[in-house]
Amino acid sequence: MTEKTRGKRTTLVHGGTRRSQYGEVSEAMFLTQGFVYDTAEAAEERFVQAGPDEFIYARYGNPTVRMFEDRMAAITGYEDAFATASGMAAVNGALMALLKAGDHVVASRALFGSCLYVLESVLARFGVEITLVDGTDNAAWDAAIREDTTLVFLEAISNPTLEVIDLRHVVEVSHKVGAKVIVDDAMATPIYSYAAECGADICVISTTKHVDGQGRMLGGVVCGDRETIRGPIETYLKHTGAALNPFSAWVHLKSLDTLDLRVRAQAGCALQIAQALETHSKLARVSYPGLASHPQHEVAMSQAESGGTVVAFEIDGGKEACFRFLNALEIFTISNNFADSKSIVTHPATTTHQRLPQAQKDILGISMGLVRLSVGLEDPDDLLADLMQALEAV
Repeated sequence: MTEKTRGKRTTLVHGGTRRSQYGEVSEAMFLTQGFVYDTAEAAEERFVQAGPDEFIYARYGNPTVRMFEDRMAAITGYEDAFATASGMAAVNGALMALLKAGDHVVASRALFGSCLYVLESVLARFGVEITLVDGTDNAAWDAAIREDTTLVFLEAISNPTLEVIDLRHVVEVSHKVGAKVIVDDAMATPIYSYAAECGADICVISTTKHVDGQGRMLGGVVCGDRETIRGPIETYLKHTGAALNPFSAWVHLKSLDTLDLRVRAQAGCALQIAQALETHSKLARVSYPGLASHPQHEVAMSQAESGGTVVAFEIDGGKEACFRFLNALEIFTISNNFADSKSIVTHPATTTHQRLPQAQKDILGISMGLVRLSVGLEDPDDLLADLMQALEAV
C-alpha cells in the first residue's frame, strides 16, 4: 500500500511523517530559527538549491512545518502546500503571488470581509481590476470571465450565508481562457473539501478553524501543484514573512489525528440541528446546504457528502430579537470564530461583517436577524435543548 492509496484517516495520522535519528513516535517539534552547515561549501550549495529535506531558515521552511504541509497536501488531494501564519495570510499570499497590475480577477461577491478588503482595497489600489458576481448564478460567471481574466476567486461555501457555488462549472469556464481558480475552503472543511476533485488550481484553508479546531492556534495553508507552490507562492511568502511557526505546526499536526472524527461528528450534529429548526415558528429561514430546502442543495450534495459544520438562520424581529436569543443561550458561546470543538454563535451584522456597507449587507443577505451557528462536539440533544429554550426568549 502506498501513501496515495491510503484512506483519509490513515493519512491524517501518518502522512508526511519525518523521524529524526532518535526514532520518536510523536512528530518532533523543531523550535529553531536557523540550521547549521558542515562546511562553507555545503552552505553555499544549499543556498543555491536546497534539497527536499534540507532547510535554511525558519521563514523559508522547517521540518515540523514541512510535515504539516505534506499532510495537508495529501488530504486535500494536491501535490504540495505552503503553511502560513493565518488563514488570511494564505489568502493574501496566494492572490499577491499570482497577480500583477493590469490583471483581471473575477470573484464571488459573497466573501468574508477580510477577503473583500484584500481584493477591493489592496489589489485594486495596485492596479488589479476586480469584478464581483453573484456566485450562485452560472450565467454571471460566464458573462464576467473574459479572455484576459487572470484569476478567479471564491469561497466553496460562503461565510456567513452558506451559499454554494457550482465549482465544476466555474473551473470549466475559467480554464477555457487560461485563468487559475483559487478556492477558499474554510467552510467546506478539509474533510469535505472538493476543490481538487473539481479541478480548482489552488485551495486556501484557514487551519485556525477545523484543523486546530480547539481555539488555540492561528494558521493557514495554500495547496496546489508543486510548480506553483514551490515557485511563486513560496517565493512571495518566504520573502514577506507569513510562514507558520513550528510550534503551531506541531499543534496542528496533533490535531489532524482526530480531524476526521471531529468534523464528521460536528457535521452530523449540524444537520440534526438544521432539520429541527427548519420549521420553527420564530425563524424566517434556515440555511444549511444539507437541507433539501437550501437553494443550492443539489449542487452542494453533488460536490460533497456533507453540508459542513455551520448553520445559519434568520430570527424574526431583527437585532433586538437576536440579542435576546444570544443572551439566553447557556451552552453556545458568543464569539466570532467558527469550527471549534465548543459550539459558537455569532451575529455577523454587528461583528464579523459589521464594516461592510449596508447596501452590500443587503445584497449578501446579512440582515440584523441573521445568526451563524458553529456546531461543536457537545451532546446534540443538549445543543438542541439550549437553542429551543433560547428561542423562547425571542
